[in-house]
Amino acid sequence: MRIFTVAAAALVLVVATGLARPVLAQSPGPEVSQLDDVVVLARRSGAPMWTVTRGDTTLILVGAITGIPRDLSWRPDELEAAAARSDLILLPQRGRASLADLLRVIWRARTIGQMPQGQTTADYLAPDYQARLETIMADDPGQDWRTRSLLFVGFDLMQDKAGYMRGRSGDDAIDVVRRAARRARVAFRPVGTVRGDDLIDSLITAPQTTHVPCVEAAIAAAEQGPDAARDRAEDWRALRVADVVASPIDRALNQCWPWGDPEIAPQLRQQWAAAIETAMISPGITMGVAPIRLLAEDGGVLDGLVARGFEVVGPAWRAEPSAAAGTDAGASEEGVQRLDIVSRGGSSPIAGRIRPASLPD
Repeated sequence: MRIFTVAAAALVLVVATGLARPVLAQSPGPEVSQLDDVVVLARRSGAPMWTVTRGDTTLILVGAITGIPRDLSWRPDELEAAAARSDLILLPQRGRASLADLLRVIWRARTIGQMPQGQTTADYLAPDYQARLETIMADDPGQDWRTRSLLFVGFDLMQDKAGYMRGRSGDDAIDVVRRAARRARVAFRPVGTVRGDDLIDSLITAPQTTHVPCVEAAIAAAEQGPDAARDRAEDWRALRVADVVASPIDRALNQCWPWGDPEIAPQLRQQWAAAIETAMISPGITMGVAPIRLLAEDGGVLDGLVARGFEVVGPAWRAEPSAAAGTDAGASEEGVQRLDIVSRGGSSPIAGRIRPASLPD
């Protein structure tokens, strides 16, 4: 079993976010012209971004994904500029793990990485899913996948068969924003931390049945083939938010650890909810770089803001007939546009005015 791979998975939140800088002293609030500039930059960015403004408070939410192929380019310039002009930047959670936690993972590597003695994937998956898995793995030279933990079967399917995080990945929105914040000396921090022992406990104590939804979703992603991850990244780059959220890779990531863990996932969601609530009552410009699904899923952060009566400006995050019609009606001669949705509280999560705006080249 790949002991260090298991250990890295347990500490993935630490690696993903790095160390937060101390919070620097902030100015009382941005000038109007500066605020307008930041909002414009956010809307022109190559990453999906939404702005919510109330009085002297502006919240910029960036929908981030991981696993962007290294050879897939996107436009980070405006995102970097918006980050540099923010007062505070919120990044995803950081795992607070110790050397003792890492040693514990190594000690329990077999428990985490392997099935209970004498059991295989067929003991947990429904016959139709097992048959689909057999088809996907037909060309695999070994048979050890049958006795591997379902958690790692899911991870391997996404990486080896669907192309997610295969090889070295390119910069994502989190990388770009963190680097821009450091250059501009803008304060940034994770929205919260998760204790290392909680992370390790979730890996050690979770029964195999907990990971069945992960494998089922990963099978669907693997069936899309090795371009599944690239297709998702291209949708993200083109601001096709609903397509990103509906992608097999994104669905699988939502079902797998840590976001699919019944103990860890609620902590992650609650920490983001509390941070956004605080940002909406704090003067100045706060940027939050969050998983795109957390923001744009049905009943997610964006829907919640609209339901509370806030005006949310940015690309459409729901596949709606009205949005599709607006695209046809507002297409430019060059044929490249996006929809800026001004969403207000109401019966529809994206009710309101639709303004087409050309994408930068």
